[in-house]
Amino acid sequence: MTDPMGDPGLEIIERYVIGTTESETGRYLELLHGNFLALPHRKRVEFLRALGRDARQITDVELEVMLAPGDFAGWRERLTAAWLIGLDRRTRFRGVLADLLLESDLVYAGQGYSFAITRFGQSQDADILTAYLDRYLPQRDCYYDQNWVLGGLLHLDEALGTDRAGKFLIPGGLWSRSSFSHENPGDCHRRIAELLRFADRVMEAGT
Repeated sequence: MTDPMGDPGLEIIERYVIGTTESETGRYLELLHGNFLALPHRKRVEFLRALGRDARQITDVELEVMLAPGDFAGWRERLTAAWLIGLDRRTRFRGVLADLLLESDLVYAGQGYSFAITRFGQSQDADILTAYLDRYLPQRDCYYDQNWVLGGLLHLDEALGTDRAGKFLIPGGLWSRSSFSHENPGDCHRRIAELLRFADRVMEAGT
């Protein structure tokens, strides 16, 4: 991608969203659904090393451009920004991510919001995920990211010693009547837990 006018927004997309050559596809496609987990070991290591480096180096201003509520950003930019925020645990973006998650105006981006909010790991983060499920699980025509959010909430329940997810999983509860009722909550939990383990390793390893 080239930008003869030097648009900083396009430069940010090329560097952080498209990424370097550690993947045969754009970085955002490897982040989508956690697809990077299926990369061969060497490529996965290279991908995560570059991702961790950028998570430390990207500025808050660049992240704000990538999130840009109602303006510049699409789901690719927001998904990638949320992953970078989550990896570096930039909790100053908690409120922005919470608002974007609850708005759910773009497909796929909610996966990144869920990852970041879960990685923040505090009680208020569990409150955000709970509020999302309260709003969207009853809407059977809304195929958003309830499975990612439930997995994150189960992870936080385990970490915090709480049971916020329990009310959604009781027999006949909202999960069993939702668009994601076919998915096993345990599988949702295991997926986000695996991604969080990789995140820990990446950020502990340093540059």
